[in-house]
Amino acid sequence: MPKLPVLSGAEAVRALEPLGFEQKGRRGSHVVLRNGDAGCVVPLHKKSRKGTLAGIIRQAGLTKDEFLGGLEKP
Repeated sequence: MPKLPVLSGAEAVRALEPLGFEQKGRRGSHVVLRNGDAGCVVPLHKKSRKGTLAGIIRQAGLTKDEFLGGLEKP
C-alpha cells in the first residue's frame, strides 16, 4: 500500500472532487464534502498531517488507492 503524500487542504479537496464529492459548506477553515451518504470534513491548512489525511479518507469511505487515484485525475 502506497504512503500518503503531504498535501494541503485544497489539494485534498481537489483529489476528492473527481471521485464524486461536492462542497456542501464551509465554516472557518474547514470544508464539508458530500457524496451521497458519505461525507468528510477537510481542514484547509497549508499542510495536512498524514493522520489527518488518513482520517479524511476513512470518513469519505475510500481506500488509500482510490484517494490517490483522485489525485492523478485532472
